[in-house]
Amino acid sequence: MKVTDMWKTGQKPTISFELFPARSEKAAESLGRTIDTLAKLKPYFVSVTFGAGGSTREGSYRLVNTLKNEKNLEVVAYFAGYGLSPKNIIAVLDDYQAIGVENILVVRGDPPQEEEFKPQPDSFFHASDLVTFIRPKYDFCVGVAGYPEGHVNAPNKEKDIKFLKLKVDHGAEYIIANYFYDNQYFFDFLERCQQAGITVPVIPGVMPIYSIKMLETLAGLCGATITDTIRQSINGLPEGDKDALVAFGIEFANRQCEELLKAGVQGLHIYTMDRSKSTIAIVDHLRNMGF
Repeated sequence: MKVTDMWKTGQKPTISFELFPARSEKAAESLGRTIDTLAKLKPYFVSVTFGAGGSTREGSYRLVNTLKNEKNLEVVAYFAGYGLSPKNIIAVLDDYQAIGVENILVVRGDPPQEEEFKPQPDSFFHASDLVTFIRPKYDFCVGVAGYPEGHVNAPNKEKDIKFLKLKVDHGAEYIIANYFYDNQYFFDFLERCQQAGITVPVIPGVMPIYSIKMLETLAGLCGATITDTIRQSINGLPEGDKDALVAFGIEFANRQCEELLKAGVQGLHIYTMDRSKSTIAIVDHLRNMGF
């Protein structure tokens, strides 16, 4: 099923999850348990990341296949095309098409950190170029990423919206927004989208707080602001109490999700970081609230 069909007028808001392929045998065992647990929540779909430069190509393919054809979950397969040649892009997407994938999320992806990595000379530098290349060749439902606080490489938010509009004009059918810790960033982003003439569904990303290190690292990478409210609340927790931090993260996400749903968002996309505890608590809370 194409995910855009889930967001037709009058449909109930979707709840979906993001997973990434395991990089070790131990992580794979943990991921397997997480998948079994999260599948019981019956998400509308699950997205699977794709490492920069194709670094997780095989792992992403296996995870997508497991979720789609063994767990019978709808899947959105990320495709990060940085550094890949058109031939490589076609090979990856042909593989996804062959196992029944109907939805992809096209992103440029960050350059791999390995010094030996060399991008192919005919690779595409912008996500909009990837969308343009992919759109006429496949019948995938194509989504792209949006950045409520602006992409870290964009000169300003106005330019960032122009780049997003270009992706939509080239064929993107939906947007999954990067996470944020102040909903006003998302509401302002929606307003900029509307002013730019972007009318496709925009689904906000939700990142629960899992640890201090992860909070700081991910926010630094993607440009999400850690608000004063969050910092003050964390400072008020017992020092070193990991359980208290996770509980605060769940409580904060619950409030954030409630406000977003009451404002009329068409769905919520939860970044699980391949963990289940926080996601289960958030989804249970929202369903108990009638969402």
